[in-house]
Amino acid sequence: MQIEPQDLKKARDRLVRAQGQIAGVVKMLDEGRNCTEILTQLSAANSALTKAGFSIIATGMAQCGNDAAGTADRAELEKAFMSLA
Repeated sequence: MQIEPQDLKKARDRLVRAQGQIAGVVKMLDEGRNCTEILTQLSAANSALTKAGFSIIATGMAQCGNDAAGTADRAELEKAFMSLA
């Protein structure tokens, strides 16, 4: 799947945010922070990753499920979408 980078800016921004959240979780673990605080940040990172994945799939829906001839492949679309579940 090849999508123009400008079309993926929102997804990229979410991934960068998630990257920061994951780094924060690691730091919190190293510092021995409260379990509830860690889980809250981990949940936020997970949500950001999921939303980025759905954004990428939505943006590339016309391309990610096409075969070499450009014909839509429902099974491939479903596989890509379900990989986020």
